[in-house]
Amino acid sequence: MTRLESLSPEDMNESQLAVWDEIRSGPRGASPHGPFMAWLQSPQLADRAQKLGEYLRFNAQMDKRLSELAILTVARHWTAQYEWFAHKKFALDAGLAEDIIDSIQDHERPNFVKDDEAAIYDFSIELQNAHKVSDDKYQGVVQHVGSAGAVDLVGLLGYYTLVSMTLNVYEVKLPNGVPDPLRP
Repeated sequence: MTRLESLSPEDMNESQLAVWDEIRSGPRGASPHGPFMAWLQSPQLADRAQKLGEYLRFNAQMDKRLSELAILTVARHWTAQYEWFAHKKFALDAGLAEDIIDSIQDHERPNFVKDDEAAIYDFSIELQNAHKVSDDKYQGVVQHVGSAGAVDLVGLLGYYTLVSMTLNVYEVKLPNGVPDPLRP
């Protein structure tokens, strides 16, 4: 069963086309893909979600290496194949070590060399598994990214949970027959 209605710009109404154009002209620099095609079915949601995502991905109060680490924990948690596929490259480009990425992919806690990465990972995993964080995990994050960074981290984890859920519900496929990188 196909769950996602394929939309081309010619098929879009005025609201959908406005969001499409805003995404294409923003920092993502590409035509909407991934969760955006599902969200465009509800243009008001698409507009609000893409703006939140733009802030969190490009302007969050933490190093890109750390935000990509957090995003990968969400992709792994949800076994969101498309999200993992897209953000693994971004994580490598941001300076996250490949052995850390491989450990997350294998459901293993990485052997961290950098304390900030360990703090972000531990906070992210604890929040996703326990649905709350302990004082020591919270303080560890604040120590490395500050209070604003901790708020942005919670937002990032929540936003990429929405992205992962959307990708999974609408069974968004990887490009050109690329095999799924994550096993359940």
